[in-house]
Amino acid sequence: MKYVILNFILPGKSRIQKAGVQYIIDSVLKELLLDPQKRFIYVETAFWWKWWMKQHDSVRHQVKKLVNNGQLEFIGGGWSMNDEAVTNYQSTIDQLTWGFRKLNDTFGKCGQPRIGWQIDPFGHSREMASIFARMGFDGLLFGRLDYQDKLNRLQAKTAEMVWKGSANLGKAAQLFTSVLYNVYAPPPGFCFDVLCDDEPIIDDRHSPDYNVDRLVSEFLNYVETQAKFYSTKNILLTMGGDFTYQEAHMWYQNLDKLIRYVNNSRVNVFYSTPSCYLKAVHDAGQTWTTKQDDFFPYASDPHSYWTGFYTSRPTLKRFERLGNNFLQVCKQLYALTDLGPEDWVDLNKMREAVGIMQHHDAVTGTERQEVASDYARILYEGFEECGIIAETAINKLIAHKVQSEAPKATAVPLKSCLLLNISQCDVSEHSSQFVVTVYNPLSHPISHHVRVPVSGASYTVQDPTGKALTVQMVPIPQPVIEVPGRVSPATMVLVFHARDLPPLGFRSYFISQNNHTHRPKQHMYPGDDVTFGNSLKFNTVLDGKTGLLKSVVMDEVELPISQNFYYYKGYIGDNEEFANRSSGAYIFRPNGSQALLVSATPKTISYKGDLVEEFHVKWTDWLSQAVRFYDHDPNHVEFEWLVGPIPIDDNVGKEVISRFSSDLPSHGLFYTDSNGREMLERKRNFRPTWSVDIQEPVSANYYPVTSRITLRAGDTEFSILTDRAQGGTSLHDGELELMVHRRLLHDDAFGVSEALNETAFGYGLVAMGTHWLTAGNISTGTAAQRARSLQQSLLLSPWLFFTPADNISYAEWVKNYKMEFSGLKQGLPENVHILTLEPWKGHTFLLRLEHIYEKNEHPVFSKPATVNLQDLFKPFSIVSARETTLGGNQWLSESHRFEWKSESNDIDSTLEDEDMPLPSSKDEDALSITLVPMQIRTFIIDIQILEQ
Repeated sequence: MKYVILNFILPGKSRIQKAGVQYIIDSVLKELLLDPQKRFIYVETAFWWKWWMKQHDSVRHQVKKLVNNGQLEFIGGGWSMNDEAVTNYQSTIDQLTWGFRKLNDTFGKCGQPRIGWQIDPFGHSREMASIFARMGFDGLLFGRLDYQDKLNRLQAKTAEMVWKGSANLGKAAQLFTSVLYNVYAPPPGFCFDVLCDDEPIIDDRHSPDYNVDRLVSEFLNYVETQAKFYSTKNILLTMGGDFTYQEAHMWYQNLDKLIRYVNNSRVNVFYSTPSCYLKAVHDAGQTWTTKQDDFFPYASDPHSYWTGFYTSRPTLKRFERLGNNFLQVCKQLYALTDLGPEDWVDLNKMREAVGIMQHHDAVTGTERQEVASDYARILYEGFEECGIIAETAINKLIAHKVQSEAPKATAVPLKSCLLLNISQCDVSEHSSQFVVTVYNPLSHPISHHVRVPVSGASYTVQDPTGKALTVQMVPIPQPVIEVPGRVSPATMVLVFHARDLPPLGFRSYFISQNNHTHRPKQHMYPGDDVTFGNSLKFNTVLDGKTGLLKSVVMDEVELPISQNFYYYKGYIGDNEEFANRSSGAYIFRPNGSQALLVSATPKTISYKGDLVEEFHVKWTDWLSQAVRFYDHDPNHVEFEWLVGPIPIDDNVGKEVISRFSSDLPSHGLFYTDSNGREMLERKRNFRPTWSVDIQEPVSANYYPVTSRITLRAGDTEFSILTDRAQGGTSLHDGELELMVHRRLLHDDAFGVSEALNETAFGYGLVAMGTHWLTAGNISTGTAAQRARSLQQSLLLSPWLFFTPADNISYAEWVKNYKMEFSGLKQGLPENVHILTLEPWKGHTFLLRLEHIYEKNEHPVFSKPATVNLQDLFKPFSIVSARETTLGGNQWLSESHRFEWKSESNDIDSTLEDEDMPLPSSKDEDALSITLVPMQIRTFIIDIQILEQ
């Protein structure tokens, strides 16, 4: 006998239409309270919390009873149902943790999610499976995978599997995974909602519309068809949809009838939840096939590859990444200065803003323009609130201790300039003297080239010892000055080198305008080739006439690499059939397989100074780039691109790419990161688990690049790192390309209902961003070391705070304010990073440490690392540390996941389980911890504030 589980879902999509989550919750609760047999699951905590905060205690008490008796179950449980392609692992872990925290505080153990429910994201990442496993989840259910993959799995009865979420972490990262049969919709004809057109069940035999026999027969046929594709006696039927259950009585009344009449037949149908389904499947005791790659790219038909959203709304994607950067700064400063509960609301505002940005219709760019603007507004308000915390904390740190009779130093403003990417900052442009405080959120000392837009001709920069630093004035590229919406008198950028910034700390620099005249002139190179750098380890060669990349010299070996910009024409169709699918917010579908060169005759201006060499290259009025090489940072070259307004005068949408070409014999292979962590091998025109039929040769080979894309051959490797998520591929051996911007004139008919034609200030959207090229030797580990180090410093970049200082001298500033602080007594091992430091409950903090290397990436840094927590932080000591699951909501020693039997014929030679440091009663409160490659360990620490 087959068992049918009727499962009820809350929609994950946000669209502008007449719908309200509060109506769904109100309506459902009434039904659950009337009948203890009924069930409902809830996923996204952000929407739940908005509703919960407005409820009377009597309602809350009723809800807690429903949670405790299992009628109302929270699964997923994150602040949002996050996307998996374009999100970074740090933001994903954060938003899940915050959702878990709210549920734990409200419902206790009964509110702890144990199931991943990713029904709507457009493809699924391996790192996400690893994250869910390490959060103590028993399994994952999702709806979207490639249509060919799904067909193959259903026919082979492998739609349920054990997913190996990490090539480094063994069983700790394995997760049972089930593919839903019908995405998340009910069987055709069985949607009983006010938003649906299906007929209700009419069981009055005297009615001319009586339909029970027919509907039961149709239902049973559907059930038996679905059952053929799954291997246990249990199947799961989803009964819900986008925005449904606003009138829950309609659903439940009809489902009651369906259950009553179907159960007179050969199947058993009942209300249940995904966790009950997984228990039934687990108890079947089967052995499951395994999967080691991911579920990208996702295609829903032969011409609809959902790879356009990897790049859609590029400025929103960058703003989200910037938001995570600042959130970590704020959380660290809050903890390091022991701020009080009055600042908690400000911190939560940013937590929740960044959390909601992870939604699969937010950071993805697959929302309407009005909604995208609202997401940006929410995040900007989070920046404002978080800025209050940062200003309060830093003022607390810089204040000198004074005798009681001495006047206390006045608190100073510390402002973030969110438009530094277009060289705009009010404080530095309008102050003859100002202070730049550079905060380093990394766990190691880091050196950083600070770039500050200024309107004066010459400046002096003094560090905390009074030493005047070497400075360089560089002209702002003319295309940047002309960006629509830019309002700034600055025409120059002041550059200086902030060396060895203290870990989890800051250093302030006093900057004053002087009377010297320093106007850089265009630098003329005598020959065709220009070499950036003076080291045999890493040099860059550019064409002196065009400014285009020619080669990279790494570890005494020259690798020819060129770079240029191209664009694909977006396909225009009516979307009435597969072959007429348009390119849109979700879908990337170029009209033809060849990208067109933007211009064959770029113009260049070059500048050379003591700190940085720059080539400003202009292809057209809408595309330019600044190529930079810093003398004190000889491990990479920087490409700052500016694209837009993309012209549409020809009524054709365009998708712009930056392409790097080399002579490496890459044999169709390239590598992309999984949510910013482990690297996955990709092979052109290939899928590891089935023989793929490709009719879209470009978009079918695009993958999400959250942080890095890499090419390898022999012992040579080069990588391009990004400042936001983008789509990328290698369409020919030796090539890497990244899509940087898209402007399209037609909708792809997958739900946005408007073209991806972003505008700003009356023009097509201008996007600015940066790529970094680094390279090295694989066997010696230089390639991994350069890429991993750079990747960390880009995810958590030094943050600049600006303070006007027109009415105070340097001597007075030093007398009144400290100019340097470190939150750590010493930097951590180079392969270990503090992923999370944030206030938790009472005098406890949440602390996460991560190993940032994979196995075999580096001869030294890929080894396990040990950290002593007892003598780590300056402002406080750790009294005790107790380890939790990754989400911080369960003690690790009390987390017991289902164990699933899996086939061993495809087990790889990755980390053996006995190599993993497992918790025990002996080391649960130990303060010396060891991490193995790619491991993240989470602790709730009790702290004691130290006198400074």
